[in-house]
Amino acid sequence: MTESGEHSQENIPLSTVDSPSVVLDLIYQLKVKEVMTTAVISAKKTDTLRHIQAVMRENHISGLPVTEDSRLLGLVSIDDIVNALDKGYIDAPAEEKMTLNPIVLEDDMPLSFAISYLNKYSYGRYPVVSKNQELVGILTAKDVIGTLLVAMNREVLRLEKISQKNEGNVGFSELEFATAKFDFELAGRASTEIKKALKKHNIDPQIIRRVAIASYELEINQVVHSHGGTISCSIQPDKVIIVAADTGPGIGDVNKALQEGWSTATERVRALGFGAGMGLPNTKRVSDEFTISSKSGEGTTVRSVVFIHSPKEESGISPLT
Repeated sequence: MTESGEHSQENIPLSTVDSPSVVLDLIYQLKVKEVMTTAVISAKKTDTLRHIQAVMRENHISGLPVTEDSRLLGLVSIDDIVNALDKGYIDAPAEEKMTLNPIVLEDDMPLSFAISYLNKYSYGRYPVVSKNQELVGILTAKDVIGTLLVAMNREVLRLEKISQKNEGNVGFSELEFATAKFDFELAGRASTEIKKALKKHNIDPQIIRRVAIASYELEINQVVHSHGGTISCSIQPDKVIIVAADTGPGIGDVNKALQEGWSTATERVRALGFGAGMGLPNTKRVSDEFTISSKSGEGTTVRSVVFIHSPKEESGISPLT
């Protein structure tokens, strides 16, 4: 995708791995559509850059999407306006000078993806599109920070009301979740629920974090690379077992798949910001035991075990697959 020219000085001071657990829960639970601004001001492709400049100034915004029948055609940023003024084509129509194929977010993506985009690309605003590729919102760093502050306040109040009874591990728990190809609306649900269950067992936060990384990476791998499958979690007195089983397409070379940076991601997956080839390596790194079996066309099964009383170094972990 072509990157829009609008740079922002606002980075999100959060990490999708190292932030406090309460914040991590929120950024994996919330969806982009719950955070974005829905009152979108847009321009037509025939509008001049001078007209767009006036609209941006009047509404105190630094970028304007260009649409036709709700479809996103491009984006005019403040940098585009400055260039037009410098080079003398401020009266040119938007369709001639706008940034084509700007980086976009999908409305059913987890907020964690948006934070990764904001910190990776440092652009001020991102158009948000629906599954039908219609423009449905705009997301900025201010939208994310404002929503998180409100959500964190609610979460703190909720946690204050939770009883501290039933301390200690209380036996076994078995959980299972289904995943579907490109179903970003539910992506992150399994790892979030697994973390909640581990907290109820009063398991050490470092162990919870390792299990959360393994379950999240395996869950997202299924969403973006497989035809769908299941994520199961067995919480036992001495260990937590995560098993991810999908129905295909399988991995042709498992050894290569375990190498950092190796990926079979399609262009669509890469366009969404995935395909870094860190999902399986990250999972293996945080696991005390790790096994994988796969056949081309038949699917993949990954088993990750984390011992409850076995701290382990987690240096070099890169979030997202």
